[in-house]
Amino acid sequence: MQQAIIGFHVDEENDWVADLACGHGQHVRHNPPWQNRPWVMSEQGRQEKLGVMLACKKCDDEGHQ
Repeated sequence: MQQAIIGFHVDEENDWVADLACGHGQHVRHNPPWQNRPWVMSEQGRQEKLGVMLACKKCDDEGHQ
């Protein structure tokens, strides 16, 4: 299920997590070459992603509509 990014926080391992409108979180790591997300490394880059839709696997697993 697609959910909007409403914020970001850093987890206990200093990895960035997108806070989703549904209340779940999703890691948005910049870890080349596997995950190339340089935008997550700057405040401006994260601000530009607010409102972007991400697939929430937790909502899908829980069967939320």
